[in-house]
Amino acid sequence: MKTIKDIAQMAGVSKSTVSRYLNGGSISKNTKEKIHKVVEETGYKPNQFAQSLKAKRTGLIGAIVPRLDSYATTETLKGIETSLLKQDVQTMIVNTDLCMEREIDSIYMLAKRKVDGIILMATHISEEHMKAIKAVDCPIVIVGQSHADLLSIVHDDYNAGKQVANWLIKHNKHHITYVGVSEHDIAVGKTRKDGLFNPLKEHGIQPKFIESSFSIKDAQQIGENITIREDEVIVAATDNIALGIYHTLLKAEGMMPTIIGFGGNKITEIVAPTIQTVKFKYNLAGETAVDVLNKCINNQPVEKLSVIDTYFERLDK
Repeated sequence: MKTIKDIAQMAGVSKSTVSRYLNGGSISKNTKEKIHKVVEETGYKPNQFAQSLKAKRTGLIGAIVPRLDSYATTETLKGIETSLLKQDVQTMIVNTDLCMEREIDSIYMLAKRKVDGIILMATHISEEHMKAIKAVDCPIVIVGQSHADLLSIVHDDYNAGKQVANWLIKHNKHHITYVGVSEHDIAVGKTRKDGLFNPLKEHGIQPKFIESSFSIKDAQQIGENITIREDEVIVAATDNIALGIYHTLLKAEGMMPTIIGFGGNKITEIVAPTIQTVKFKYNLAGETAVDVLNKCINNQPVEKLSVIDTYFERLDK
């Protein structure tokens, strides 16, 4: 698909000149004819989102992220930025380091900066979040959590947990330790856990539960206290937690149990033995967030909730 940059190069003009042409701005007749010829030959169709932003807005989208040392965050940002760059729109990224107050302050700050929209990668939606979202005159899409009153992009966390549960049941695994996070995070802490625990309980299997933070360092400490039983399976709420536990058990040089995480972090593929993982389509979530924000900005019909599927490819031994 041709971009404004491609059209500009083919016509021998700048991107800003092509933007002025697309938005009906003032350019010379000769330049207009050159650009028109390239547009006709390539069949280029200007992106409605980009045109709207360039004609009426700042061309800047805010992205509020909980942390930068996260595979989920970086991959989602890749999807967001790739989509926006194709539309010649820039991203202003704000990292909150899992601080809810900074998350809420960032909503107000970005709105004051006159961004055209905000993509919020939320770990929790509180009353203070809702107060801020309603107070600012700015379209907002949330990724990773859902809320009945907000445009939401979520992964199918319940089914992700269920996929792992089905494998455990199929292979008659009963010694299971689940290292999860607080239910304060609805998607990871509750929905993902319920997807795993509910099918297991139906088959009379009760996993041991250990609560962790999202930190690899905390997971490493937890790994020191896990009792490895015969045919043990450790299921971790995220790949980072799985990697932290793996690192500790590897140093202990004892029996390495089967370890399963969630996310699809590529590092899980290069450690030995490999960590099995439920793959999440973070790039697609980012792209979907941009598409939903696009429709909101342009007053087009849009579904409140978009659910991104997951898949678990466990190699049976």
